[in-house]
Amino acid sequence: MDAIVEFFFAYFDENPTFMLGMLVFLAGSTLAFGIMAAIRVRGSVKRRAADISSDSPRRSAASNSRSLRYASGKAAQRLIDYTTKNYSASNEKNMRMLRRRLVQAGFLDPRSAAFFFIARTALAVGLGVGAFFIVPVVSPDIKSMFWPLVGLSGLVGYFAPGFYVSRRIASRQIEHRAGFPDFMDLLVVCADAGLSMESALDRVGRELADSYPSLGANIHMATLEMRAGRALSEALEHLGDRLGLEEARSFATLLQQSEELGSSMTEALRVYSDDMRHKRLSRAEEKAYSLPAKLSVPLVLCVFPVLVIVIMLPAYVRIKMGGY
Repeated sequence: MDAIVEFFFAYFDENPTFMLGMLVFLAGSTLAFGIMAAIRVRGSVKRRAADISSDSPRRSAASNSRSLRYASGKAAQRLIDYTTKNYSASNEKNMRMLRRRLVQAGFLDPRSAAFFFIARTALAVGLGVGAFFIVPVVSPDIKSMFWPLVGLSGLVGYFAPGFYVSRRIASRQIEHRAGFPDFMDLLVVCADAGLSMESALDRVGRELADSYPSLGANIHMATLEMRAGRALSEALEHLGDRLGLEEARSFATLLQQSEELGSSMTEALRVYSDDMRHKRLSRAEEKAYSLPAKLSVPLVLCVFPVLVIVIMLPAYVRIKMGGY
């Protein structure tokens, strides 16, 4: 042991710089580890004290209220509420029509009208400003068409949300119209099996959820309305308004009259189901009969010019070459 100690002392005597660096490294490491341990203990104590303190929810709310995310969400919520309030008070008739269209398009949120107006304004302003900066870069020579292009971009942004809602309504109505005869057939089967109208609607809605998801969701909403205490006729009227089909409104009227007159609801459903099947067959036949008229336009524009060119080209070539 004495030999090892004497060896280290002899080594450090020969290399004093290495010994000084080693001592400085040990002192710095000890100080750094001590500061880290003190900070860690202090942070742990603060967290425990914050958990025990009774006003910790208020502190977290105050810190969240000062955050950018909280302020942005609050501003967006105020904008949505302001838009809903002002547009609802300004023109109630148009607002009701817009809400009906949005519901038919599948937007069931009460704030959807506000989102619609905000999207329309934002798109109009955004596309107009974008055209204002992009048009001079893309085509700097077009100066006379600058402002018309900016205005056209703003109009496109203004009408784009309405066009999207109309397209969405059309696509959903195609699905509803295609699935409504199947809905009636399944409803007749459930009525013949002895199920009540509420149970039959619930069963049919679950069966149609895979084939026609939008129709199944609307039927499920009608069953939820009836479970909440709403009358059958009123729930079916709301179903017809959401589907946007005249057949659904006629179905609600049929059940209401059958209930008021005391007639057999199963027989009424069977007759109406046959009528729905005949209407679907009539629509298919109408599309088949209109197909030749629709094909005449591409034939005249695309096929006939090619045939004329193929037939007349040899004669034209011979005339130009002096063959005749």
